[in-house]
Amino acid sequence: MPKHKIAIVVGSLRKESINRKVAKSICAFSDTLDCSIIEIGDLPLYNQDHEASPTEAVTRFRQQIAAADGVLFCTPEFNRGLPGALKNAIDVGSRPYGSSVWDKKPCAIVTASPSGIGGFGANHQLRQSCVFLNMPVMQQPEAYLGRVMDDSFDEAGRLKEGPLKDMVMQLAGAFAGWVDLIIRGRQLIAEDAAHVAKQSAAE
Repeated sequence: MPKHKIAIVVGSLRKESINRKVAKSICAFSDTLDCSIIEIGDLPLYNQDHEASPTEAVTRFRQQIAAADGVLFCTPEFNRGLPGALKNAIDVGSRPYGSSVWDKKPCAIVTASPSGIGGFGANHQLRQSCVFLNMPVMQQPEAYLGRVMDDSFDEAGRLKEGPLKDMVMQLAGAFAGWVDLIIRGRQLIAEDAAHVAKQSAAE
């Protein structure tokens, strides 16, 4: 299986965010994903008036997402919903109308929180947006990471050995398979369609 290029979008802007540390751990430990964290903190608030003259940050962000084979969201939950910075990044990437960089990108969602419910509300709110954005979302395994604290990580900001790290790496492996399934499936459908068209033309 090829090592697909994955854009990781972290919903928290905090430097020591546990979700950023989870994302860093996936980048550091996964041998099935070629991933990088795509920054969203410098994106201006979405304003349709500025679509014709996007800032350098907007152009950079859209290009980075467009170049990826898949997207992995790692986000906290704020007030039972998505952080504003992440929702803004989703809006920036989806516009102008008809030019969404999210379209057809396979994705997965990880939510981590010190609380017991592990960001359940944000996870499902984000899934709702992904449905509209036409992003095939990996359904299993689900990743509501609860009771995640600063001491879940080592001095380098990576997950310590244990069940939490094992769960995250299991998800990373499953996501690699999901991205490959979606990409190969589309290739096979395109090849089949081309074959049918060739046969029709020969008749």
